[in-house]
Amino acid sequence: MDDRLERQRQMVEQHPQNELARFSLGKGLFDRGDFDGALQQLEVALGRKPDWMVVQILIGKCHQTLGRPDQARAAFERARQLAIEQHHEGPIAELDQLLAEQ
Repeated sequence: MDDRLERQRQMVEQHPQNELARFSLGKGLFDRGDFDGALQQLEVALGRKPDWMVVQILIGKCHQTLGRPDQARAAFERARQLAIEQHHEGPIAELDQLLAEQ
């Protein structure tokens, strides 16, 4: 395990209620290809901040990679709705593409 991922794990252990620490660890696990581990951390982060669009997108990508198209579609649809509500135009095109792949 690399040092950065270990630091992220330690941060979560020290601050388990911190959604940013959970996101950082989840993203680190995602980048390493540990999609189950990433999903666990990202779902905790999303539970603490339900309108976090980027986390919602990563959750969808985890489900997509893990072969769960229904969960991926639901996550991408929710992320698309958040992008519209939050006036983030850039992610809408990406989400449209991800939804078209489902």
